[in-house]
Amino acid sequence: MCGICGELRFDGAYPDPDRLRRMLARLERRGPDDEGLYSEGPVALGHRRLAIIDLSEHAHQPMIDPEAGLTIVFNGTIYNYPELREELIARGHRFVSHGDTEVILRAYAEWGEQCVERLLGMFAFAIWNLRTQSLFLARDRMGIKPLYYSQAREYFRFASTTQALLATGEVDTGIDAVALHHLFTLHAVVPAPRTVLRGVRKLPPAHCLTIDPLGRHHLRRYWTLHARRPPESRGRAEWRMAIHDALRRAVERRLQIADVPVGVLLSGGLDSSLLVALLAEQGVRDLQTFTIGFEDHPDEKGSEFEYSDPVAERYHTRHHKFHYPNAEVLPRLPEAVAQMSEPMFAQDAVAFYLLAEQVSRHVKVVQSGQGADEVFAGYFWYPQMQQAGGSWLDRFRRHYFDRDHDEFARMIDARWVDRDYTSPLIEELLHSVDAETFLDAVLAVDVTTLIVDDPVKRVDNMTMAWGLEARVPFLDHELVELAAQMPPEYKLEHGGKGILKEIARELLPAVVIDRPKGYFPMPALKYLRGEFLDFVRDILDSRACRERGLYRRDYVARLLAEPEQHHTRIKGSKLWHLAALELWFQQQGL
Repeated sequence: MCGICGELRFDGAYPDPDRLRRMLARLERRGPDDEGLYSEGPVALGHRRLAIIDLSEHAHQPMIDPEAGLTIVFNGTIYNYPELREELIARGHRFVSHGDTEVILRAYAEWGEQCVERLLGMFAFAIWNLRTQSLFLARDRMGIKPLYYSQAREYFRFASTTQALLATGEVDTGIDAVALHHLFTLHAVVPAPRTVLRGVRKLPPAHCLTIDPLGRHHLRRYWTLHARRPPESRGRAEWRMAIHDALRRAVERRLQIADVPVGVLLSGGLDSSLLVALLAEQGVRDLQTFTIGFEDHPDEKGSEFEYSDPVAERYHTRHHKFHYPNAEVLPRLPEAVAQMSEPMFAQDAVAFYLLAEQVSRHVKVVQSGQGADEVFAGYFWYPQMQQAGGSWLDRFRRHYFDRDHDEFARMIDARWVDRDYTSPLIEELLHSVDAETFLDAVLAVDVTTLIVDDPVKRVDNMTMAWGLEARVPFLDHELVELAAQMPPEYKLEHGGKGILKEIARELLPAVVIDRPKGYFPMPALKYLRGEFLDFVRDILDSRACRERGLYRRDYVARLLAEPEQHHTRIKGSKLWHLAALELWFQQQGL
């Protein structure tokens, strides 16, 4: 797990090494163990390493294959690399390292851009082909690893974070009006390739990109999720067994492929608790688990220790609990926002940031339950959508959009308001996905597009800020493919995630399975009052915010007058949304 960056010139100039070093400096927290640079003619590549697999110097990056004329920088983990390595050895390839980076390099030498179809894991990488003078970039199927880029007539630059690109000083930092509409409609989700900055784009998940010496782009989608019933009929018991087996494999893969200990982020919810149980099933001993909690609010508890403790006790884990009073959270909030590659509104981002800080002192790798709610229909809005009438777009919009377009127009200055960009996008996504029913389509769009740019990105950003690798078994693409074929009623049962709850009956305490759906708690950013409200008011009344002129002041005043009253359809604070974006702009120096 690492940070990568690079530049390819099209104008005959050589990349500036000082510019690359500035990019690398912004990636240091993602890879604190080593740094590498490569420069050859029109290309320069940079790498910051977090050593997880093959801790020796043989795994140093950028990794060069002089015979094939290939150089790679890679961020991620390939879980099937031992099998691919054996296959490549049988085909005559020789290896000098024992890790997954060289396997990707040799796989590209053997199969070209089709190598991505063979990779099982999370990845973002770039390969420079000296012979063809072309740059090949790829991103994993579920978008777990990020890959941003900026481009002009003279160059193409890429990096693991927006901050690394901004360090070049040559990025158009104007606000993208289309992305802004998505941001405030889809709770900070901006689907690829856009970002809120006009000059920064991102490679979509499950895509690869080849750039030739003239700067021409060839973009290819190499994987598509199909959400239709399989040809053979399966009953409930067969589905439960198949999902259980697939989940076991996903957890096992993410345990075995590491030369360092692996822990679990144990929130107290079903998903992370199930990971602990499955690891115990496989004989893991002395497992380290980690839980965080905050101050209670009259309307919401600030911790879930009462649920995580029984799981830790049942499986005798080495359990670590961290409790933060609000007085310690608020000063750290700007830090967390500064580490976001794109602005995020979720109140739990700072919780992940603070938890990752503590966890990184104990382990380098953790498993996380992220993605289970989207894959197995765990959120309250899925049954609401299912039961609603109207068009697919109407059913989705009424239960998911943070704001309708009319409210967006009342909130944002007219310079950035044109038309409703988000509704046509969601309608296109829902009807373009290969799905059998409406809910199949919703879940497929969610897992392949929407969660990529909120919860998945949030976990990556906040853990990698502390040099901690987070692995997400519920987003194993083979498990996702299987779950997408399963009848949605098996997911909606028992209040959501029905099939997972049935699997958990023999593995977890009933109190964890039958509890109301919980969320990573951070109530102080949901019900703004006291010092948190003062903090938000200072941001929105700041000179920088007023001079930016993004928000209409009458809208801001109305929310500040009733700070606890304005929530989105999925229970987020609209006031915090405004402050979070403005704070992100200020933290990035924009």
